[in-house]
Amino acid sequence: MAVHEGKRKLDSIPVGALGVIPMDGCRSLGTEVDKFLTAWRTEREHEHKNSLAFAGYQRNSYIVNATISRFGTGEAKGTIEQSIRGMDLYLLCDVCNYSLSYKLCGSVNHMSPDDHYQDLKRIIAAVGGKARRISVIMPFLYEGRQHARSGRDSLDCAIALQELVRMGVDNIITFDAHDARVQNAIPLHGFETIKPAYQFVKGLLYHEKDLKIDAKHMMVVSPDEAGMQRAIYLANVLGLDMGMFYKRRDYTRIVGGMSPVVAHEFLGSSVEGRDVLVIDDMISSGDSVLEVAEALKQRKANRIYIMATFGIFTQGLDAFDNAYRAGLITKLLTTNCIYQPPELLKREYYISCDMSKYIAFLIDALNHDSSISDLLDPNMRIQSLVARYKKGEM
Repeated sequence: MAVHEGKRKLDSIPVGALGVIPMDGCRSLGTEVDKFLTAWRTEREHEHKNSLAFAGYQRNSYIVNATISRFGTGEAKGTIEQSIRGMDLYLLCDVCNYSLSYKLCGSVNHMSPDDHYQDLKRIIAAVGGKARRISVIMPFLYEGRQHARSGRDSLDCAIALQELVRMGVDNIITFDAHDARVQNAIPLHGFETIKPAYQFVKGLLYHEKDLKIDAKHMMVVSPDEAGMQRAIYLANVLGLDMGMFYKRRDYTRIVGGMSPVVAHEFLGSSVEGRDVLVIDDMISSGDSVLEVAEALKQRKANRIYIMATFGIFTQGLDAFDNAYRAGLITKLLTTNCIYQPPELLKREYYISCDMSKYIAFLIDALNHDSSISDLLDPNMRIQSLVARYKKGEM
């Protein structure tokens, strides 16, 4: 069942009446997802749409009203303000939205990932087991970087996943999990980690008109060994060479919770004269990826495009501004899966890759218990996109 730019053809009966609950940190993304769902289901012709099984199938909005009320102490409660009995619910949660705040004993407290995760659990608790099925769409997986134990460490991500399924969550959908093996913590429940390769390619091709997509003029580089898989996939789909940097760390020191990187060593063929796609799962401070860009320029790379699913920018954008002015980077691409500060959207070198339609596709298909295998592997869509680009149709 191929995915096109428009709605999908779905013939099966829905699992239940569709309900979407965007948490406060995910309101804007949830609103865009709802627009797609509403438009598709209004247009979709279905011979059974008037049957009891399809009652409430076409509505003006699929967003379920839910609120978080907070006391002066910082404690809170979740409330669902309409009936959700028998619904197939999809909860959208952005644990990285630090722009939200609340009063804590008279002081302003910015919401942390812990706060967002607790609010998610509050809404699940408010459902009270009345929904037919609960799926959580959490693009940035909560505590996903704490996925393995190297000493006497807490395994926060695994504990959080187990906690969610104990509360009644059936499926967890995330994007570009730092290490997908964390799903071993919940082997009997649904867990999908999705890579936005198609959205990256689409965003790049729509904004850059003179790219030569072949192994002679372009290559893909992973900034570290952990990101090899996503770089290999993109290189294979586009028919490009691939290179990799590995980080030499000083394991005698801990800075910011981890051993600092001493140097980036490169493995791969020559980058001289080639455009380079540097792809990673996330940008935190941005130091590592900018060091990689500088190392590539020293090796006489041509244009450098940085792609990361999540742009957090914990140290602000000054370093990227300086890198752009110095000619180290040409474009920076991240998705709107997490909060994007307004100043980021204004940068001339920034390309935002919209994921709202893709998330709407996922919700629409899963509500019908339809296969999402074609959504998980965008190879054919990328090939079609590149073919159109080479013909000058974009």
